[in-house]
Amino acid sequence: MNLLFFLTPKQDVLFIYEDFTLRQALEKWANQRYATIPVLRRSGEYLGTISEGDLLWGIKNLPAHHAAAWEDTLIAGLPRRRDYKAVPVTTGMSELLRGVVDQNFVPVVDDRNVFIGIVRRQSVLDYVYRNFDLEELERRAARRGAPQ
Repeated sequence: MNLLFFLTPKQDVLFIYEDFTLRQALEKWANQRYATIPVLRRSGEYLGTISEGDLLWGIKNLPAHHAAAWEDTLIAGLPRRRDYKAVPVTTGMSELLRGVVDQNFVPVVDDRNVFIGIVRRQSVLDYVYRNFDLEELERRAARRGAPQ
């Protein structure tokens, strides 16, 4: 199975650029329901991810009552607690599955590390649910003594 089957293309993904200010990031992220989003260079290269918590800590560490700091603080300067590991577009299913176990989504890049989209955990789980005999997998796991 090819991971492109599960890919949500870049044009349908909320992301921000590293040179966005804190204000720009908050405005773009407003009214969205994502806890973590990709951070890219203007060239399209994938840099990592930033979470709502990273932004909140960034705001907390700004000088109190300094609205101008929101305009001057670049996303690239904020510490990020955790970056989601990107995988190349040629990644096999076993590695993709390992990624969705640990991350809500897996960023996908081309051979130049240019971001092309994400694979959401939900899309992989939906596929597994629809295409595998889960009762048979449970029986096999029980025979091996594995937890269900």
